[in-house]
Amino acid sequence: GASGGGEGFEVTKYGHGRVALIGFPSVGKSTLLTMLTGTHSEAASYEFTTLTCIPGVIHYNDTKIQLLDLPGIIEGASEGKGRGRQVIAVAKSSDLVLMVLDASKSEGHRQILTKELEAVGLRLNKKPPQILHEYKIHNAEVLFRENATVDDFIDVIEGNRKYIKCVYVYNKIDVGIDDVDRLARQPNSIVISCNLKLNLDRLLARMWDEMGLVRVYSKPQGQQPDFDEPFVLSSDRGGCTVEDFCNHVHRTLVKDMKYALVWGTSARHNPQNCGLSQHLEDEDVVQVVKKK
Repeated sequence: GASGGGEGFEVTKYGHGRVALIGFPSVGKSTLLTMLTGTHSEAASYEFTTLTCIPGVIHYNDTKIQLLDLPGIIEGASEGKGRGRQVIAVAKSSDLVLMVLDASKSEGHRQILTKELEAVGLRLNKKPPQILHEYKIHNAEVLFRENATVDDFIDVIEGNRKYIKCVYVYNKIDVGIDDVDRLARQPNSIVISCNLKLNLDRLLARMWDEMGLVRVYSKPQGQQPDFDEPFVLSSDRGGCTVEDFCNHVHRTLVKDMKYALVWGTSARHNPQNCGLSQHLEDEDVVQVVKKK
């Protein structure tokens, strides 16, 4: 039968990167979105305040990062409970997941959320296994280039897994100082307090580092560099080479380029004469010299 109407859930991608807020109901996701972006997302002390996807934009280091406040996940989300499949589908389209957790609750919440995400093919803070395979009519050749588990092998065979970075954000840190210190020392974790406005600047810096965004400034021949509007590259969205920079500027620039002059940390000397394969780093300046 025809499905019933309802509010739209997916949000058009915007900006230079996308970050999804995932967590149980009433852990502070809506408050965090409001504090980081200025976008109002209804917050209350009762559960399930957010019923659809609320987008906001973080302006940080001359870039625009889309932040999505998703409805709270409950146990059984991977099976469709509480709009869980829609929530996780949006998370799959993100460059980074912020798993917001209540510091006063048990560690079991983190395990439950990880289990729900893994059940639908999301792999948090893992790299794709280095396993090569080639199918033939009656057999297959498989080459393991590292130690791997049976689950890793199944992931490669299935071929539909999404490997994504995740930062565990512990909110409501008005617990004992020993607990806060323990949580802060865990891998891929950061502690904050939306209520007391604590450590939000470090959260933004951590997001920036994890997303690996690279700002590249263009320099027209005979002119000063344009430091107002950087071209933002990332290894997850196309790459960070001179060729990728040229494609961002104009699709025909690669064919017209003779060589590029690069200033910055990626250059051995300033300027360095480079080709298309030169890997660029944050805040490099590039001047493209065209063929005559």
